[in-house]
Amino acid sequence: MKETIADLYIRVSTDEQAEKGYSQRSQEDFLRKFCELKGYTIRHVIFEDHSAKTFNRPKWKAYLLDLKRHRGKTDYVLFLKWDRFSRNAGDAYQMISILRRLGVEPQAIEQPLDMEIPESKMMLAFYLAAPEVENDRRSLNVIHGMRRAMKEGRHMNRAPVGYKNVRDENENKIIVPIEPMASMMIWAFEEVARKVYNTEQIFKIIKQKGFTRSRAQFWLALRNPAYCGKLFIPKYKKEESVFVKGKHKPLISEELFNEVQEVLDGRGRTYKPKVMANLFLPLRGLIVCPNCGKLVTGSGSVNRYKKAYPYYHCTKGCRFRERAEDVNEQFYRLLKRYVPKPEMIELYQVVLEQAWKEQSSEETINRASLGKRIKELEGKITVIRDLLASRNLDPKEFAIMKANYTQEIEKIELQLSGPGADKPNIKNLLKIGVGKLLSLDYVYENSESDKKIEIISSCFPDKLYFENRALRTFRVNEVLNYIYQITNDLGPKNKRENGTNSILSSLVARPGFEPRQTVPKTVVLPLYYRAP
Repeated sequence: MKETIADLYIRVSTDEQAEKGYSQRSQEDFLRKFCELKGYTIRHVIFEDHSAKTFNRPKWKAYLLDLKRHRGKTDYVLFLKWDRFSRNAGDAYQMISILRRLGVEPQAIEQPLDMEIPESKMMLAFYLAAPEVENDRRSLNVIHGMRRAMKEGRHMNRAPVGYKNVRDENENKIIVPIEPMASMMIWAFEEVARKVYNTEQIFKIIKQKGFTRSRAQFWLALRNPAYCGKLFIPKYKKEESVFVKGKHKPLISEELFNEVQEVLDGRGRTYKPKVMANLFLPLRGLIVCPNCGKLVTGSGSVNRYKKAYPYYHCTKGCRFRERAEDVNEQFYRLLKRYVPKPEMIELYQVVLEQAWKEQSSEETINRASLGKRIKELEGKITVIRDLLASRNLDPKEFAIMKANYTQEIEKIELQLSGPGADKPNIKNLLKIGVGKLLSLDYVYENSESDKKIEIISSCFPDKLYFENRALRTFRVNEVLNYIYQITNDLGPKNKRENGTNSILSSLVARPGFEPRQTVPKTVVLPLYYRAP
């Protein structure tokens, strides 16, 4: 008599083991006792910890490959119930056909079927459809539960970068900020909105700061409204997609988030510097080569003692080359001259404070008018609510009118929550800000490489040019230029022979009784300035 060979297939998932008490050990005991009673010889025991929604399971795929390699070695593949085999009727019928072509008969020991009897196919359909229906019902319950929770403002998916998933005192899922990733994401949003660097450059900088996620995850994070306290609920059946206010703590304002989206969509891309700053080559990409007109780059040259010396140089084919240490030192000295004298600090504070008051007074009037408009809209909502209560207004019309009024109120509240919502102490800010202006050279010298290039681009909006070993630019920041002029004009009068160091052209007449002459647009900055 031919020996009957059987393979045991044991599958369990985490939720089934917790809810129904399934375990691999108990299934194996039942299957082994069944084979012992029937006199079957066990060839393989396959343990699977995977969902039965599809047959894309690692152990099952390996087992199927083994059957194809060793045809005729197995008569049965046994499992406890048909839901251990599959929870998808269509996939199950297809897999049964594949197994039979390989000479293997699938069988559930607690739901046995004789496939030679035609009526058994009806029972097979029931056994296969029942777990699929159970799966679909569970899936619907999960979807409805998650959508209900999201409408309440709870973030139900995996926490975005800078947050972590936790549970509150009621064991409900919520997300809370986690450092240092939260601070990194705040910095990233602010940098994108500033439009100084493009997104790729910001990603490289934040990676140096310790950001551990991929480029794709970083891009998706910039698009996620959860950072401004909003949750997006996608469209589902007859329900339209909608944004709701989340219960978690936002990292940025809604206004900042919208500004970043405009930049990412291409409506606000006006980046100034296009290069990444280097600690030893901060002027790289900002100087125009005097020989060929291309932007000067930079790199390090290593001597025989393996000591690196950075140089500014042009691209291949051009012989322009200057030591970076000399150029940087001269630029630092030039920047040091672009500061007002300390006795001017009080004048600057008075002028800026007056300008702030004039601007803020107009803003205060606007905010008052917006607050008045909110009260008018709230009064209209009260009126239509009374009309609805007295049955003088159709409920559908009430819903439409209320939605319109509420939407307008939300827009006005968003404007009121923007810049100017909390007025800062302008005197303290001016004291700190003007003080930093007086130490611009110190700020530049002690800044990181990416901040140095911001200072350079702020002082010199256009590129720098070399001509006759002198550094030139067609335009200096107007504010900086005016401050420097005021300092020279109001400061102590020195004779020219005693060394009045001015970067302004000597063709420019001092303000006085004589009519002002035409001022050349080019400002010459001597490259190798020597302090007296």
